[in-house]
Amino acid sequence: MFLSNVTVVGPAPAARKATALASLGYAAIVVAWASFSGAAVHAAPRAQVTENAKAWEVVTLDVEVGRTYSETGDRNPFTDVAARATFESGDERFEVPAYFAADGEAADTGASEGSIWRVHFVPPHAGTWNWKFESREGERIAVADDRDSGTAGPGDGLRGSFDVAENPNPRGLIQYVGDRYLRDAATGEAWLKAGADSPENFLAYADFDGLQEDQKARPKKGRATLHRYEPHVADFREGDPTWGDGKGRGMIGALNYLASQGVNSVYFLPNNLYGDGDDVFPYVDRKSRDRFDSSRLAQWERVFEHMDRLGISLHVILSETENQGMFEQETGEAEFAWTRKLYYRELVARFAHHRGLVWNLGEENGPHKRDEGRGEGVGRRTTDAQRKAWGAYLKQVDPWDRPVVVHTYPGMYDPVYEPLLGSESLDGASLQMGNVKQVHAETKKWIERSAKAGRQWVVNLDEIGPADVGVAPDAVDPAHDAVRREALWGNLLAGGGGVEWYFGYKHPHHDLNLEDFRSREAMWRQTAASLKILRQIPFDTMQSHDELVESKNAWCLADPGKAYLVYVRAGEKATLKVPAGTYRRTAYDPLTGDRASDDSREVESGSLELTPGDHDRAFSIVRKNE
Repeated sequence: MFLSNVTVVGPAPAARKATALASLGYAAIVVAWASFSGAAVHAAPRAQVTENAKAWEVVTLDVEVGRTYSETGDRNPFTDVAARATFESGDERFEVPAYFAADGEAADTGASEGSIWRVHFVPPHAGTWNWKFESREGERIAVADDRDSGTAGPGDGLRGSFDVAENPNPRGLIQYVGDRYLRDAATGEAWLKAGADSPENFLAYADFDGLQEDQKARPKKGRATLHRYEPHVADFREGDPTWGDGKGRGMIGALNYLASQGVNSVYFLPNNLYGDGDDVFPYVDRKSRDRFDSSRLAQWERVFEHMDRLGISLHVILSETENQGMFEQETGEAEFAWTRKLYYRELVARFAHHRGLVWNLGEENGPHKRDEGRGEGVGRRTTDAQRKAWGAYLKQVDPWDRPVVVHTYPGMYDPVYEPLLGSESLDGASLQMGNVKQVHAETKKWIERSAKAGRQWVVNLDEIGPADVGVAPDAVDPAHDAVRREALWGNLLAGGGGVEWYFGYKHPHHDLNLEDFRSREAMWRQTAASLKILRQIPFDTMQSHDELVESKNAWCLADPGKAYLVYVRAGEKATLKVPAGTYRRTAYDPLTGDRASDDSREVESGSLELTPGDHDRAFSIVRKNE
């Protein structure tokens, strides 16, 4: 359908087929013009949209510059073109980086050359939005500090406008707002994470372009084969996206299954070169650092769009401990290599618009366990200054200011996290805990320390030990009592932002070779149950108040005098200190999230006994209006 009120000013376009995004549910404005050579232009501009734009839905602007570029050509479209679009409405202005999209349909065609630059925009409100496309050309201008250097590129100055309608059911971007929880920017609702940490090489998938060829060229004893997720092909639904000749059914089905179990986040590395998997990278080959694989990244985008529809967040782990200093080591730049800037910029341009995305500076970031390195491209010790600079750069180039966190080793929390407290570059901690019994205390510690430093962090639990097991398969540990009690509820009742589950390497379907997410179905269900319980109470107004509960193994989240949530283990009991009054006490089953009992109690002595009996219970105590 055509958007009648779109106005385009600039080089006149030639007609071009609009990119087919209607089936994906995204609004797309497609702009094209005739071959640009400095000569007069001959055709009228045209704008086409596949469906009406609404607030908080992705609008994709495609600009055909009339000049063909190639991933491997002499004129490098990734380094030597800096393209962006500005979007303005009233007092609001967003500057969004553009990226080379080859022929605009590379996910299906496998194209490596073309003339399309693409921009993803998320309008935060209804109204008329004016846009302007800017393009500069010059050597490495994409990472230049001077944005006005170089010369005007093709399409520079093209502009237009479009209308955005109100959205009756908006789902905003999940953003950091300065408190313990990420929040939906449209509704203000606090967001709790219930995610999958494994497999970390989630994107090492056989149906993505180029990876099978890479594996064949690099035989290595013991190397895990690429994922196919064949047990989840049956979870693929009619109408779900694919690419190429029907590729992607296993991965799309796996995501469908995870969403059905309440999973709302997936942890993955877009670049694990030299790491444990050594099988995921965004480049045209494993040696390149300035040429990206347009079709593979377009296929990633097809998957990420589906994750958005399912309500699954992208937890993007930008490096692994083995390659954390790769860019600086390869270029000889001590602090911040230009190739790292290019890597960050490309990922921001392509993916920052996704609803629940979080940038993680790196898995096990910090002092490297092999500081001397063990070969070309291997990570080395990273510094406080680097982490601050890297986080600041992400926030500079990311128009949506997506949350930035960092992950580190167990036992390295103080040396890595302490210098980052109060920094505007970081929004939270991504905890790896070798001992699950320490989760509650460590979560609480960094919540309190960050608040004292003046910038409250979101503190998530993203990896648990022991390293060889993590969360064992249901067949090995059907109850998951220790993980549920110590890790899941330990984080949540400290005021943490939620969890992701790591699967070790000892059992089948582990951190690198997982094919069937059903292997941990009991854990998915218990995690979803915990969030179901917390959503029954005003958890985001409550804080850890363990001093209010008398018990060896019970924790308390509370807004004292108003609401309390206490987890008590089977066979134990706890006494909760509350002001005199009438309270409604509800016992929940943490395995299902269902209510086990519900009553009201008049409390005069200032204490309330909580006895779970033979099963763990999560007790909600809410003061009744008197």
